[in-house]
Amino acid sequence: MSQIRVGIVGATGYTALELARLLIQHPHATVVAATSRGDSGKQLAEVHPSLAGRIDLEITQLDAKRLAGECDVVMCCLPHGASAQTVRQLIECGTRVIDFSADFRLSSLEVYESWYSVKHPWPERVGSVAYGMPEFFADAIQNADIVANPGCYPTSAILPIAPLIEAGLIESSDIIIDSKSGVSGAGRSAKVATLFCETNESIAAYAVGSHRHQPEIDDLVQRIGGKEIASLFTPHLTPMDRGILSTIYVRTEEDESTLMDCWKDKYKNSAFVRAVDHLPATKHVSGTNHVQMTARKMDSRAILVCAIDNLAKGASGAAIQNLNVMFNLPEITGLA
Repeated sequence: MSQIRVGIVGATGYTALELARLLIQHPHATVVAATSRGDSGKQLAEVHPSLAGRIDLEITQLDAKRLAGECDVVMCCLPHGASAQTVRQLIECGTRVIDFSADFRLSSLEVYESWYSVKHPWPERVGSVAYGMPEFFADAIQNADIVANPGCYPTSAILPIAPLIEAGLIESSDIIIDSKSGVSGAGRSAKVATLFCETNESIAAYAVGSHRHQPEIDDLVQRIGGKEIASLFTPHLTPMDRGILSTIYVRTEEDESTLMDCWKDKYKNSAFVRAVDHLPATKHVSGTNHVQMTARKMDSRAILVCAIDNLAKGASGAAIQNLNVMFNLPEITGLA
């Protein structure tokens, strides 16, 4: 098959670097364009020195018409609000888009505008965009013009919780999600809270009760499981570069083997999701698109533990997986 021409909008962040790293080794895709408002004119390898000698590409200003003409698909790595405006321009110019922002993930416009405190730039498309989790939505992704790439924390919660809700194995009204992320999850922009001296030898909760991934988790579990859930989600920042570990507390009368069997059946054809007997750690999946999860039963609760790489399965790896589905390639292509 001919090479899939890929563009990256917002090419200076960690997710863009991970995209470039993965696409360099993809046998059927090539990065042909990269844009950035602040770094146009520079080489992509100048902004990301680890790409030196591996890619020869100049960063340009965003021109939606030009980009749509050059690319079969564009990866949009912009923040919410700004992303939807750009996605709309690209779609109207005739290319397909995988959007890394939260602008098209939620079902409800009201919920989006309440949690993100902005008016949505393209409200007509909210609730009608494929959610980029092929484990559940591959058919919708395959023919989609826009794919809403999942959030990193939601990926680590939805994958273990949704099948158990769908199967009626856990209570939907009492779910506690305790998640810990590496510092790359906060992005590449300089912030006091993510300086070395602030994060090293420390762990801290943040956005308690107000993190914007909360409604995404609830919305997607309800879409997949068919039942409204009530969850408490608390994220933590940990002194590591990459990775997410989510420890999830649920009420159930089932034993752990029943929960594990449900996962094994649901993900038996998955290229990346694995129910494992050991306790997963972020090191076990670092740099990969793989997901490891396990269950332990204690009295009336089960403890679900899920590990992912926030930059891979939590962002750029998932985008490559979605690209593969969109262009009828095996999901594992370029991600082995």
